[in-house]
Amino acid sequence: MATLENRFSWSKSRHEKFEACLRQYYYQYYGSWGGWERDAPPEVRELYILKKLTNRHAWSGTAVHDAIRRILTLLRDGAEIDPERIVATVRASMRAQFRESREGAYRFRKAFGLREHEYAEEVSAEEWRASWELVESCLRAFFRSRWVDLARSLPREAWLPIDELGSFLYRGVPVFAAPDFAFRAGGGVVLVDWKTGKAREADRDQLLGYALYARATWDVPLERIQGRVVYLPELDEVEVVVDDASVADFERRMQDSIDRMRALLVDSERNLARIEDFPRTETSATCLHCAFRRPCLQQDGSAP
Repeated sequence: MATLENRFSWSKSRHEKFEACLRQYYYQYYGSWGGWERDAPPEVRELYILKKLTNRHAWSGTAVHDAIRRILTLLRDGAEIDPERIVATVRASMRAQFRESREGAYRFRKAFGLREHEYAEEVSAEEWRASWELVESCLRAFFRSRWVDLARSLPREAWLPIDELGSFLYRGVPVFAAPDFAFRAGGGVVLVDWKTGKAREADRDQLLGYALYARATWDVPLERIQGRVVYLPELDEVEVVVDDASVADFERRMQDSIDRMRALLVDSERNLARIEDFPRTETSATCLHCAFRRPCLQQDGSAP
């Protein structure tokens, strides 16, 4: 079997890790590469295990996104949806994931893992309960939103892939995107992104990235693309203006991000990196919430 090539690419999440901490970025995209192989060195395998961990806040967001994707799929296929059954199913799934993580199953097989369990972080029962309560409130808000009836009314040919990871080439660099909900309307495309956290400027950039993906993948001119960010559970909607000026500004910032990432590589053509070129952040709060903090401290000779 051919060895997988670690090709350079760009995404919003990759950019955010690069901005947060260069060492974390290195571990995520270079140090952990190949950790899935049976004969991977122990230190690489360890980084790969840590890379796959999530935290309770991201866990809630993923649970909401996965559930909405399943709901939209049912609506697209003309099936009836039972809100109570869906909420109960998501809750049961999260409980099973919690047990799996608490038992450390992710260290022995492909299983769900939480950073809080790996590092024995003190999390109260109320805080764990809040993770589920956020999921439930977001799902119940979605069920009463206008998007359910809108999705149900769409003809099959109007549907575009639901939360499916895709990519397009930007000046030779693969750029990854996965619109949560996309459909054709009025001769154009509507792009919708669900959020379970507070509004950030990066949310707007994410939609602009989706617009570039829509133009490249579905051959839709920018002026016919509409962007919406929906903040759950409040159902606050923010329209993202997609036009030549906003997209050009996003492209400039994306290119700057790509250039800075590549500038740190020892060989940009082969996408090779050295750990010494990616120093740790000096922001202690970032370290506190990093899945790689144990190997990072050990690498620098600090106490684990």
